[in-house]
Amino acid sequence: MANLNLPFSANQQQLALLRLVNWGLKIGLILFATDLFGLTTPPITLSYVLIIEACYVGFSYRFHRLSINNQGLLFLTLLLDTLFWATWLYFTGGATNAFVSLLLLPIAISAITLPRWAPWSLTALSTAVYSLMIINIPDHSVDDTANTAADMHAGHDMSQITMDMPASHNMSHSMDMGSHYLGMWFNFVISALVLTVTVGFIAKRIRQKNVELRYLREAQLRQEKILALGTASAQMAHQLATPLATLRLLVDEITDTAHNADQTELLAEMQQALNRCEITLSDLRSATESIREQKLQQQAVNKFVAQLSEQVGLLMPETLLSINTSPQAEVAILSADMSLLPALMALIQNGAQASEANQHAAKVDISILLSQPQELTIIIRDYGAGIATHLLETLGSNMVKSPKGMGIAVLLSHTSFERLGGKLYLKAHSQGGTEAIVTLPVKTSNI
Repeated sequence: MANLNLPFSANQQQLALLRLVNWGLKIGLILFATDLFGLTTPPITLSYVLIIEACYVGFSYRFHRLSINNQGLLFLTLLLDTLFWATWLYFTGGATNAFVSLLLLPIAISAITLPRWAPWSLTALSTAVYSLMIINIPDHSVDDTANTAADMHAGHDMSQITMDMPASHNMSHSMDMGSHYLGMWFNFVISALVLTVTVGFIAKRIRQKNVELRYLREAQLRQEKILALGTASAQMAHQLATPLATLRLLVDEITDTAHNADQTELLAEMQQALNRCEITLSDLRSATESIREQKLQQQAVNKFVAQLSEQVGLLMPETLLSINTSPQAEVAILSADMSLLPALMALIQNGAQASEANQHAAKVDISILLSQPQELTIIIRDYGAGIATHLLETLGSNMVKSPKGMGIAVLLSHTSFERLGGKLYLKAHSQGGTEAIVTLPVKTSNI
């Protein structure tokens, strides 16, 4: 039976080996155990069926990887397994075959590995096949069983039995065997339903737990990377403080003595760059303290948007920023720490750089709305050339090598949103560019 903890390819290989074992079991029962288990001697037609099944088993083992992540193909193979079992049972005794319960095997496998519709479909097919075999039980099979039982009973004392007694015993045993076969059919239906409902439910719960464990494992690895990046950033920020202070003193001294217009303009640009570095360093210290003390500040969304716009104008004055906020979102209350603003700034900066590289204009559009009563959605759209599909799936979860960097800014932003109870999605825009969709929990005024 497939193991939910193994990779899907390993499960497929196990199923292919199981088909080989089943085929060998059929051959062995026909050759060596026909009389032992009371099987009907199969006709020559079954030999052709077994040859076809052997080709199918070999093909499924050789190309078992074809059905990886393909539920439809896996269901088709289990459907063929059921039909081959049903054919073998039909030619070796039908409902009187002691191995008729092996029809439950494909049902059990589908209940573990496939969605709920698959085991229900196989249950319906197997029950229909079994019902047809019950209906088509030859009368002589029941009579032979009854005669055998009557003869065994009669052999104890032949002198005490009248001519009418064997007939009455035959009829009684015939009715008993009919009830026995009907009970077997009912037991089969109950077993199939238990497998379909119970095993399917348990398998679904196990798959959900595996998904949660995989997500937690990925989150833990991501947090370890963030911790390493945070440690390095704190060390570098501490080391930058002294050089920045020295540069500030030197620029101030040169400004006091400069008289040339070109020098004054150059010094003004240097002052602006230094201001930006000092503001960033100050924000880093504030964010570090806020995160360490777990301080969450409640702020109206419209005020936060004004603060965001001010920061963009101060630190990225060349960026053409367009912010559209819905009336419902403006009055919502956002609970966040100092890490939220830098996380959004990083996404805006990435979008501005992408737009400038594609259209020679650092243009970014932001739409803010309430997607749900207690969920704020921030859509940051750039006008760049777009991001490759395989990068869209991994950006924000891991550091990804690309011509423009390693995606560290997006990774840090994603971690910040996740810690605040939000999420970050990246997707391609229909008219070009990329959308970074951020969701955050909020409180509305009517709560």
